[in-house]
Amino acid sequence: MKLLHGKTALVTGGSRGIGEAIVKKFAAAGADVAFTYLSSDDKANALVNELSALGVKVKAYKSDAAKFADAENLVNEVVKEFGKIDICVNNAGISKDNLLLRVTEDQWDDVMEANLKSVFNLTKHVIRPMMKAKSGSVINMSSVVGVQGNGGQSSYAASKAGIIGFTKSMALELGSRNVRFNAIAPGFVETDMTHYLKEGGEAVDKWLLKIPMNRFAKPEEVADVALFLASDMSSYVNGQVVNVCGGMTT
Repeated sequence: MKLLHGKTALVTGGSRGIGEAIVKKFAAAGADVAFTYLSSDDKANALVNELSALGVKVKAYKSDAAKFADAENLVNEVVKEFGKIDICVNNAGISKDNLLLRVTEDQWDDVMEANLKSVFNLTKHVIRPMMKAKSGSVINMSSVVGVQGNGGQSSYAASKAGIIGFTKSMALELGSRNVRFNAIAPGFVETDMTHYLKEGGEAVDKWLLKIPMNRFAKPEEVADVALFLASDMSSYVNGQVVNVCGGMTT
């Protein structure tokens, strides 16, 4: 039997990068999947058509997790359409890197809302059906930058560190209800968010020196960890942060 057979997953920011890899991995493992996106209707619809061929139910929702009302409506619609939510992956996020002296208030707020408030918004609403079912796995996407910081990324680091604190607190709150919370902290992953590094050879070489495995991760390698945390194989894993960084934080 496939690892996620009979389960329903909700993934934010699921049309590209790590989110897309997670959506594909979950669908291949037998889960019905609802995912959100913000801009590209064509890309989202193409992903739905591709994965529906696997014999699972897949639906895309144009929704902004950073908006409280949107998150509430999304969860209500997914529960109505799919009947339940067993897994929630809070993956949506942005980065607006700059030295703090140059970071504007609007830029700071944008990152906090997209990365941290979105996690609160979705979790606030998704835990209700999970608590009722006395079962659930919430996976929050943090970053090694949230674990150890990085110059020029104060807003991103603060938002991702906040996700870790939130995850651990929720694990303590709802562990007795069999609703688990864990975070994944990827290092550098080959996505459009890190594409600018690939364009500068010196920048890539600088970061590779800090990674024992001497390469960036593939989105699928992060998705594999999400699959484990979503499945019953991790039924006693709660309140943890899994670094997927090739040894960068060792």
